[in-house]
Amino acid sequence: MAKKVAEQLVEILVEVGVKRIYAVTGDSLNEINDAVRRNGKIQWIHVRHEEVGAYAAGAEAQLHGQLACCAGSSGPGHVHLINGLYDAHRSGAPVLALASTMATEEFGSRYFQETDTIKLFDDCSYYNQVAATPAQLPRMLQAAMQTALSRHGVAVVGIPGDVTAKDSVDIFSSLHPFPTQPSIRPSDKELDELSALLNNKTKITLFCGMGAKDAHAEVVELSHRLNAPVAYSFKSKMEIQYDNPNEVGMTGLLGMPSGYDSMHEAEVLVMLGTDFPYAPFMPENNTIVQIDIKPERLGRRAKVDMGLCGDVRTTLQALLPRIKQKEDDDFLKKQLKGYERVKENLNAYVEVHGEKDRIHPEYVMSVVDKLASKDAIFAVDTGMTCVWGARYLHGTGQRKMLGSFNHGSMANAVPQAIGASLAYPDRQVWALCGDGGLSMLLGDLSTIVQYKLPVKIVVFNNRSLGMVKLEMEVAGLPDWQTDMENPDFALVAKAMGMEGFTVNDPEEVQSTLEKAMKINGPVLVNVMTDPNALAMPPKVEWSQMLGFAQSMYKLMINGRTKEILDTITSNFRHMKEVL
Repeated sequence: MAKKVAEQLVEILVEVGVKRIYAVTGDSLNEINDAVRRNGKIQWIHVRHEEVGAYAAGAEAQLHGQLACCAGSSGPGHVHLINGLYDAHRSGAPVLALASTMATEEFGSRYFQETDTIKLFDDCSYYNQVAATPAQLPRMLQAAMQTALSRHGVAVVGIPGDVTAKDSVDIFSSLHPFPTQPSIRPSDKELDELSALLNNKTKITLFCGMGAKDAHAEVVELSHRLNAPVAYSFKSKMEIQYDNPNEVGMTGLLGMPSGYDSMHEAEVLVMLGTDFPYAPFMPENNTIVQIDIKPERLGRRAKVDMGLCGDVRTTLQALLPRIKQKEDDDFLKKQLKGYERVKENLNAYVEVHGEKDRIHPEYVMSVVDKLASKDAIFAVDTGMTCVWGARYLHGTGQRKMLGSFNHGSMANAVPQAIGASLAYPDRQVWALCGDGGLSMLLGDLSTIVQYKLPVKIVVFNNRSLGMVKLEMEVAGLPDWQTDMENPDFALVAKAMGMEGFTVNDPEEVQSTLEKAMKINGPVLVNVMTDPNALAMPPKVEWSQMLGFAQSMYKLMINGRTKEILDTITSNFRHMKEVL
């Protein structure tokens, strides 16, 4: 009996190491679903929403660097993938998306659920084609997998439902991708010019992104020789911060003054593997060097004086023999002293836990940091939860952190925790959620229960879209339509089959989280945090202060005086620091 195209597809995925397909089955996907069932060597993970499946696949691919797979059925099914695919693509995750479609005979007829997958996925993929015949499918699949692995992004294969049911065809080209890991560095001439610059300057700061994640030892050694402070992006924190005596924290919207100051006060800023998007936080009056594996990124975010193409580890290994040990460490000592002051200010919010139903979120995150295992995986929602994670979770060299760092979408934490827990069942996985993010894809708590994933979900329940509220206030607008009337998330969790706790008293935070950790299975802890807790950026502009004052005045004349007093009370340490 001839092998169906669907069986051929599944066998190829198994042979290249794909462990699971995240999808909601239906119509045009049913042949592939059945092929998975009969094969028995690959899982079909039934998510409740295809966006969750794309996020989960993206998380899995980011963690192990190998190919991960999601799928969506005709029309609405694969359309739902798109937000998660955007996130995976912008995160450099090698994800294969199977977008099944209606039968080929209906192409171009505006048939039920018809979409143009080429137009739909073109902006969030490196490969995007539709296989209309059995002979095309395996060749397109190989090309898609090769592209996803080589270019580190999303590849989409459109698969009509009728094609998957046809007999497979032997093809003349390869069926498998070839993972590539080339070593790329600048020329000797470029490295000589860079070393001459660094050897003749005193105040140098290194700023590391995710592209430096495999170069921890080289970054630390370079910072030691140059007596250079090391700042980093949020996405690279877990890879750069640990065992790094010269680290001074982050910059950017979620960062701190020490990271910002070290970059602005330097004579030379060396950007290592970062495509940091926030131009207002980049210095303009010093010499900037940028090293990146993707040359198209050079100079597009800052006024770069020297742009070099290379992977960070190979480049630094070639650069280090050219770098002389510096004796002057005054600049480094100044920046490290500033970092100590910043850490003292951050700890002030940990020491004061808050009050009933107004628990300090900083304290909650610090407890998570203290209790989490050395190899824990954290998935943090976009918004205020991201801020607290950025400032209070610490790297160990084994911990990993996932977030929607480049795409900036809400609701990423639970889906990414699903992918992380399936890929690494023996590691502790935390989903650190905002109430807005959790609400958006609440249904997939059922996926966690169905697959018995021991994810620990902590909800920072401030009853609002906290980051949006802050954005409106610094723009001089009174917050409007940012408040949320939430269900009791602990009861919702119990209704879905997992244990749930609500914490109103700050003195019960640690004991409840400890109890959650001892439960062998998924747990949701709903923490009622302070809705007026603010996150000050590392540098506050006068326009932001003026906007905030204007919004407070508008609240006052609209009778919301108590909210103003609560905001001042909740953030007096931040305001003192700014003043």
